[in-house]
Amino acid sequence: MSPVHPLDEAATARAVIDGNGTLLRWSEGARRLLGHAPDEVEGRPAADLLATDTPVPAEPTGNRWNGSLDLRHRDGHTVSVWLLAHRRKPQDGGPATWLVVTPLEARGPRSPDDPLTTAVLAQSPCPMAVYDDRLRLFGVNDAMADVIGLPESRIQGLRFSEIGGKEESEALEAQLHEVLVTGTGRDVETFMQTGGEYHAHAWLARMAPLTDAEGQVRGVCLAAHDFTEQYNARERLQLVNEASMRIGTTLDVTRTAQELADVCVPALGDFVSVDLLDPPEHGGEPHPEPPTLPIRLRRAAHQSVNPGCPEAVVKPGQVDVYPVHSPQADSLTASRTIVAPDDTATLAEWLSWDEVRGARIAEYGLHTSMSVPIKARGQTLGVAVLTRFRRPDPFTPDDILLAEEVTARAGVCIDNARRFSRERETALALQRSLLPQSLPRTAAVEAASRYLPAARAGVGGDWFDVIPLSGMRVAMVVGDVVGHGIAASATMGRLRTAVRTLADIDLAPDELLTHLDDLVVRLSTEAGAEGTTGEVGATCLYAVYDPVSRRCALARAGHPPPVMLPPGGPPRQIELPAGPPLGLGGLPFESVELALPEGTVLALFTDGLIENRERDVEANHELLCHALAESADSLEGACHDILRTLLPVGGAQDDVALLLARTHGLAPAQVATWDIPADPALVAPIRKQVVEQLAAWELSAATFTAELVVSELVTNAIRYGEPPIRLRLIHDAETLIFEVSDSSHTAPHLRRAKTYDEGGRGLLLVAQLTQRWGSRHTADGKTIWAELTPLGEF
Repeated sequence: MSPVHPLDEAATARAVIDGNGTLLRWSEGARRLLGHAPDEVEGRPAADLLATDTPVPAEPTGNRWNGSLDLRHRDGHTVSVWLLAHRRKPQDGGPATWLVVTPLEARGPRSPDDPLTTAVLAQSPCPMAVYDDRLRLFGVNDAMADVIGLPESRIQGLRFSEIGGKEESEALEAQLHEVLVTGTGRDVETFMQTGGEYHAHAWLARMAPLTDAEGQVRGVCLAAHDFTEQYNARERLQLVNEASMRIGTTLDVTRTAQELADVCVPALGDFVSVDLLDPPEHGGEPHPEPPTLPIRLRRAAHQSVNPGCPEAVVKPGQVDVYPVHSPQADSLTASRTIVAPDDTATLAEWLSWDEVRGARIAEYGLHTSMSVPIKARGQTLGVAVLTRFRRPDPFTPDDILLAEEVTARAGVCIDNARRFSRERETALALQRSLLPQSLPRTAAVEAASRYLPAARAGVGGDWFDVIPLSGMRVAMVVGDVVGHGIAASATMGRLRTAVRTLADIDLAPDELLTHLDDLVVRLSTEAGAEGTTGEVGATCLYAVYDPVSRRCALARAGHPPPVMLPPGGPPRQIELPAGPPLGLGGLPFESVELALPEGTVLALFTDGLIENRERDVEANHELLCHALAESADSLEGACHDILRTLLPVGGAQDDVALLLARTHGLAPAQVATWDIPADPALVAPIRKQVVEQLAAWELSAATFTAELVVSELVTNAIRYGEPPIRLRLIHDAETLIFEVSDSSHTAPHLRRAKTYDEGGRGLLLVAQLTQRWGSRHTADGKTIWAELTPLGEF
């Protein structure tokens, strides 16, 4: 019988049955098996072919069925046939069908001398080796001999570790021994260089026991499968995934560049450098065009397989110039990745220009390099150069794609970091411009301050201020706008300006917070109408200290209460009514007034100082009090110690504003007071008493001006005010203050008198003679005040 062609369908009986059991196709092999021609059975129920009393098999739940059935031959006799049925997916939306097959020419048992049997081991494309029960090599096929690089006759009788001669070989031999002892096969993955190859490959070693007829293990079969491509693809995918997790952990350009270098070593290169173009000045966007030659690049980071990166010529932070023909310049100007397979040949011109770099390349044997431009959002940011000297293999196209993928991810992170830094610097500049550049020197308090933006969230709306008031009084304020960024800083600037304006009219702390609350409500309404920033919220603490009475009035709007350190006593928190945060509207604020001994230190701060994840608020309060008590002799030193003690190592999690103030009181000898009857005739005696007081204070040089100011202010109070009337003079080394109080609430106003008017020139004269003047309302009426400063000019 002539052999059947392998593709001859007559060697297999095939039939196709639809979901309803109707025969759709009937092959020539099926005709040979049962004698029915295709036109006799196609279109009829397949069940008609079953022998009498043979039940129709139930439809299987899976996609395959096999079993024996009794079928009816065309001449009437019964044929028992083993069938294999496959469910096939519907095509073009049609129903599923079943393909039923059975072989017609079974070969039976194989003969040992069959040519296919003898060739299966020797000629198999899969490298295979057989080891006996002593794990000595029994034989290998041709594919395994090629992998080993030695013929079978030379290595027969050797153990696996003796053939390989590597540590990996000993580990695999141990696995072979386990298979021999346990009789259980196993799969082992390894990455190694065999004797017959120049580069390491990834191998899947499949080990199986070989048994005799009694089941006794007689040896071990080893089949090796080279899955280097899959291994490399898995490694590339893992590197890309690792890069996405390791690159861009912070919004810091240098840290991000270092993360890029760390990821690429040793996965892609033995030495990797990351050089960046300096961003434009004044925060502008990078130019989209390629840079012009020669190119100035700043080393942002590098990494090496050698500790300390001895291959580096440029240190991080240094600027180097890269001329034409350098890999950095060529890849940046061409705006694509450039691979130089042989540095000493292809880069000869550049290396001759840079002798130090050429010597370093020769010393370490750098044999190939890859320059990858770092880009993001259409802008060129810099270049990453990957070089190899320990790994002998050159860069492959897959390496290039992987380097470009990783570098592209890093480019976006670097651009994000630069944008964040630019916005942060802008916000910081705005914040600094809105905060006081220096605290004013006053006779009432000695002050020191600190402001620290949040380590990650950036600048926010924290602020502080010291505002000189009339009568040598001083206002101290600390506030916090909800949120971060430029919007919060801008809102803070508006509130600080409002506080200064309200303080200038000498409002009491609770009244000032009420007006400030109205402003925040309006700002929130405006923000909601514009649909931009939403609601505006803030907290504030406002205090006014009078060095004459040595009393301090305080009020707060949802802000942490201050801490006070009296001289010779322990620090403690000042108990104040909490008050609602600013922006709620319509709720009252309460003031508290207390006496402060001279030398008392007040600590005003925002919640970023005492609220963090390391400790609770109570613990931070205790640390604050302790640090304040230990270093209160120097307010600047106390600020430093408080921040160092309370803030986490990584920086503040929220903005921090801290204001420390040491109170000073005026001696009674620096204040003179007269009660004045409402009689214009008594103005002259009052002037005389003022002159005598100035002489006692050794301020006779200011007598002329003082007489005029006192005369005008007292005369106005007698003429337009209501008794009782009081004159008070206050002085320190540089300032002389005149205050005239009466019980009328009518505020004076400055006007220009006409030529023939007999009056109306008093306040105009006072304004011309003094540096500042004004009025403030009190619980009993009003006070008109004026200041002469500096006294050294008189």
